[in-house]
Parts: sequence; structure tokens; C-alpha cells
Amino acid sequence: MDIFLRPTHVIDSDNKTIIDTVEALTSSCKNNEEKAVKLFYFVRDQIHYSVYMLSTYLEDFIASTVLARKKGYCVQKAVLLAALARAAHIPSRLAFARIKNHKIPKELIAQTGINVFPSHGYTQLFLNNRWVSVTPAFDKGLCRDISVPAVEFDGINNALLPAHDLEGRPYIEYIEKYEPQADLPFEWLRGRLVPIWGEKHAWLEQGDSKGHRMPSGYVF
Repeated sequence: MDIFLRPTHVIDSDNKTIIDTVEALTSSCKNNEEKAVKLFYFVRDQIHYSVYMLSTYLEDFIASTVLARKKGYCVQKAVLLAALARAAHIPSRLAFARIKNHKIPKELIAQTGINVFPSHGYTQLFLNNRWVSVTPAFDKGLCRDISVPAVEFDGINNALLPAHDLEGRPYIEYIEKYEPQADLPFEWLRGRLVPIWGEKHAWLEQGDSKGHRMPSGYVF
């Protein structure tokens, strides 16, 4: 279990800002379940989802960098939650899945040629002697904007993206789940991103896109 508590270059749970954030968020918590809930909602809502942050460069995935930028896409937010959890002495690991988004816009299908995404990332936390899967990807405001349920976490049960939107129509379909990892499998991830997006740094400002158009309300 030690490997799931150990800091890494990307999951830098020994970073002072990461540690200070955990202490501020969890000082009143009585157990790991309460800590996990606090950390989950912080990442879900205070680190805003932005597909513009998608990157094929390792430095854009470092947890303390994601925390400082206060935004990220699903994998970056999963990395940050993993780092915060380890700093709170909760074992954590990263998980990935191939998913289909039934609400994907036509312009994105036209741009990428796909509607199945091979590397959606989420976090697994070891609580009550078992691994619990949670995804903090979409903040509550974004969920409201695109009419989908926000993912809620009670510290006990899995909290993954919903199968249906608020009107009961198909939304997210988990097609295949991959073996969880103690650290970010960057080369594996990069190999799935480059064929779709090419080489790309995180776009910190919308103007950085230089004319490229990427919808903001969809999971990758």
C-alpha cells in the first residue's frame, strides 16, 4: 500500500501548497471518509473543468501546477485529487477508461473523427478497506450549463459520470476500464492523445487556441 501513498514527480503530494491546502480543508474532519469528501468537492468545484487544458506535455499534469492554475481537464483533476489524498494519508491511484459521450456535439465529431474517447481519467481512493472510484471532472456550474447531473460523493460509494442526463437521455457510457496505476502513465496517455489532437500544450487563456475550436463542456 505504500506505493499509493508515496509522492511522485506528477503526484507531488509532498509539495507545500498541496499539504497546506489539505490541512486547511480537512482540519475539522474526524476520519478519512470525511477528508475524502472535502477533497473531492474542492477539486470538483474549485478547480474548473476546461478541455483547453488538455496537453501532451508532462509538466501540464503536475498536481501542484494544476492547483495553482485552478483549472484542468479530467486527467489533470484526477491527478490533483490523488495528490491531495496522499497528503491526507489516504492511499490513492489513477484509473482510466474508454468512454462514449452521447451528448458530444457534431462539430467535435467533425474535428476529431471520433465520439469514443480512449483515456478518460478518474481517481480511486482506498477507504474502509476497499478502492472507491470517483471522478471530480465536471464542476457543478458546468453540469448545470450542459444539463447533466453533477457527480456527488458520500465517502462510501463510487461516484462516476452519470449514464443519463437530466432528461433521462443517454450521456456517458463506460466501454472499457483499464488497470489502475500508482502514477500517471504518461507515455500511454500521450500515445492516445497525439493521434487525436497532435502535439499540444495546455491553453492557459482562450486566445492561446490560435483559431482552434474545442467545445468546453465535454469529457476527455
